[in-house]
Amino acid sequence: MPAPRQLVVEADGGSRGNPGPAGYGAVVLDPHDATTLAEAAEYIGVATNNVAEYRGLIAGLKAVRELFPDTDVQVRVRMDSKLVVEQMSGRWKIKHPDMKPLAAEAASILPASSVTYEWIPRERNKHADRLANEAMDAGGRGEQWDAASSTADRGTARTAALPEPAPPAGPPGDAVAGAAKVRAAMAAARPAQAAPRATSATPQMGWGSAPDLGAPATFVLLRHGETALTPEKRFSGSGGSDPALSETGRHQAACAAEAFAARGTVEEIVSSPLRRCRETAQAVADRLGLEVAVDEGLRETDFGAWEGLTFAEVRERHGADLTAWLASPDAAPTGGGESFAEVAERISVTRDRLVARHKGRTALLVTHVTPIKTLVRLALGAPPESLFRMELSPASVSTVAYYADGNPSVRLLNDTSHLR
Repeated sequence: MPAPRQLVVEADGGSRGNPGPAGYGAVVLDPHDATTLAEAAEYIGVATNNVAEYRGLIAGLKAVRELFPDTDVQVRVRMDSKLVVEQMSGRWKIKHPDMKPLAAEAASILPASSVTYEWIPRERNKHADRLANEAMDAGGRGEQWDAASSTADRGTARTAALPEPAPPAGPPGDAVAGAAKVRAAMAAARPAQAAPRATSATPQMGWGSAPDLGAPATFVLLRHGETALTPEKRFSGSGGSDPALSETGRHQAACAAEAFAARGTVEEIVSSPLRRCRETAQAVADRLGLEVAVDEGLRETDFGAWEGLTFAEVRERHGADLTAWLASPDAAPTGGGESFAEVAERISVTRDRLVARHKGRTALLVTHVTPIKTLVRLALGAPPESLFRMELSPASVSTVAYYADGNPSVRLLNDTSHLR
């Protein structure tokens, strides 16, 4: 009996807005010489990143079946979506209702014993990523992807291509992406700004006259749920006790988890190391079937000797220090706490690191009042005193997106609708 034919499928998907105009790309490769055996790409309308990634996987596996309908094959699927790889490998549960039928369809295309899954970094999945972006570009023009005009595989022979899917009903209306392109055009006119990402040479119309910045890194900012200190309005930072969520806080975390499950947009979860955040993050992670990464940079301010005290108690005991703290971002709380200027520096470094790590994806950051307000303040270019002019309720949701041209976009602040 001949050995199974060895093949590699690389697949990807993207959404400009998450959810927003979405597309996928997939390529079938000969692992011996990296020859492209088949390509597939399609604009699929408004969808999330995860849906688009699953659709890319399905297209890649179907391409294998079409190419070798009567041949035993052994397929190695390579994707930069940890969610899809871990779920299809059986290591993560599939809890989201939108993912279950897609995973079931992918599993039904080829025998389970003939497919293995491997996670790869995004930079090693450029072929499929380019196909997905070409599909989204085509959707923006009211068209579908055309294999003849693809640049995803320049320099590599194409021995087969899949048939083109039917054209969509019409072009997407994506105001967010359009606004990003306008900003890119404005940035291009300013020599001091970094050049935006290069795009396809295909002529564009309307919004497409400016460079396409691609999907932003989107941070959904979730403040942790209540602790016993929250209703008493006591200073609770990273230098004092590490309180757990109260019963109310656990209920708030559960409500947030249900809301994120319904939206289906969160792809990664990153938490402050403090217990109240880790408990909130874990409630969401359990509902979504994701893992929680911990980042020290997301911890709350160290309030020094003020930890556990009310504002009135601090006023009574450390009045002069409190007055200085309210007047200047460089003033620190009594007893060696952190100033707002120090926190802003820490948060800036953390933001840049996480933006690079989650480029084009949606990450839930579970953190505290000061880090969230600082991220919003920096995104708006607002002065330090704006920290005192924002309301941020327990378990509230705020959102900031970071585009490739360096421009952030504040999309939401202090949303508590999921708690009602």
